[in-house]
Amino acid sequence: MFSYRHAFHAGNHADVLKHFIAIQCIDYMRQKDTAFWYIDTHAGAGGYALDGKWADKTAEYETGIARLWDRKDLPPALADYVALVREFNRNGELRYYPGSPFFALQLLGDRDRLRLFEMHPTEKNVLLENFAAQGKDVQRRTMIFPGDGFAGLKTLLPPASRRAFILIDPSYEDKRDYTRVVQTVQEGLQRFPTGTYAIWYPQVQRREAAQLPEKLKRLPIKNWVNASLTISHPVPGGMGLHGSGMFIINPPFTLQATLKEALPWLTRVCGQDNGAKFQLEGKQA
Repeated sequence: MFSYRHAFHAGNHADVLKHFIAIQCIDYMRQKDTAFWYIDTHAGAGGYALDGKWADKTAEYETGIARLWDRKDLPPALADYVALVREFNRNGELRYYPGSPFFALQLLGDRDRLRLFEMHPTEKNVLLENFAAQGKDVQRRTMIFPGDGFAGLKTLLPPASRRAFILIDPSYEDKRDYTRVVQTVQEGLQRFPTGTYAIWYPQVQRREAAQLPEKLKRLPIKNWVNASLTISHPVPGGMGLHGSGMFIINPPFTLQATLKEALPWLTRVCGQDNGAKFQLEGKQA
């Protein structure tokens, strides 16, 4: 049950897509002068050393953030994303990569709140340590729940602020996660239909992965964006992640235009063979 460690994959092409889009959503929400919550159902450790034993073993960051690090032609929105990563690497050398909670922490204001779930016992303990080091003000605004984010999300909805960005990004190592994602979003929308929900999903050679965005489209939603980045043809034998996607419910109205500029650039820079491509689709009421 507890085999997954995100440190193996920190900063890879899927993280780039996920965090770049999450930043766009959070940044848009903070433009309004009212508080909101950041809710993360699978928060991980919060941050990762790219030269540590986990990340260095696979060096997956070389498929993602490393390809953007020294580029001088970054589209503006991707430049903002890389600038946030640089905050964790002040000497200019790429050694650390922030997880989703720390991207959010950099963007949220004093009135905003973070609500983080993490079930993996080791990851949870590291997350607690990372946030304890941020000081009492951050701890006052943050609650970390050592449990199942799928089950826990509904206990937080609707949030007191009536505004929230909700990131749902399980590992999908357990194929039941695909079903649980749909059920969790469906239950969440019943309690809090105006929230912004961002669901990350993998592109792997598994039927459930291909079906997930189609099932999300069939939920009773009026506004959504589905964006995916494929970096290569699937590996023979069916193993490995050849791309990923983000399905956003109630997205910022500016998001699709931003992605139209960024996704072709990411495809060109992160692509590994002629199977590299992107998809962008959406619906507005």
